[in-house]
Amino acid sequence: MAKTQNELGQPSYWDKHYSHSDGVSPVHEWLKSYSDLEAFFDRNLFTAPGVATSDNPMILHLGSGDSHIPLEFASRGYTRQLCADFSPAVVKMMSDRHASVPGIEWRLMDVRDMKSISDASVDVAFDKSTLDVMIHGSPWSPPQDVKGNTVLKDNGRFLCLTFRQPHFMKPLLNPEGLWDLDMQVLGDSGAFNYYGYLLRKASKAG
Repeated sequence: MAKTQNELGQPSYWDKHYSHSDGVSPVHEWLKSYSDLEAFFDRNLFTAPGVATSDNPMILHLGSGDSHIPLEFASRGYTRQLCADFSPAVVKMMSDRHASVPGIEWRLMDVRDMKSISDASVDVAFDKSTLDVMIHGSPWSPPQDVKGNTVLKDNGRFLCLTFRQPHFMKPLLNPEGLWDLDMQVLGDSGAFNYYGYLLRKASKAG
């Protein structure tokens, strides 16, 4: 367990976390598994215009960890995937573990600084609770570094999964109203719902 939420935003915490891997099985499939999310992906990715496998989209996984989801996407025919994570341990582990799987690159990168990715090169950005890890402080008035970490590109589509309540997340995801935001309730897990967001560049009034 991390002592504070701030610790979760540090590579050293996750290096230690992934050091317990047996080299084969995921240490922890964060938030939801692929089977839990298949209907969400079907609606917002697999059958969505412009990002089906026939469109050969570039998919960026933000804070990919040791999730199986990139492998599931690959099995469906997605052959251009970039998995970004700031933990050297998990990047090496996943690169070694799945070296034989074509079309997936695991790259050491902090999602708060993605200068190595060209502008307008990503069709789909996918986040499964990475923003949850980066958010700290008061949910009503988060620190400026939290707000800065949630700035989104103005092209492509962004799929975000979170356990945080909509009244906290919507102002962070769409502070200037620049995005068309579709919130989807993903079902109950004990006491709380989980939420999926689809964000696309807002249509300009004619």
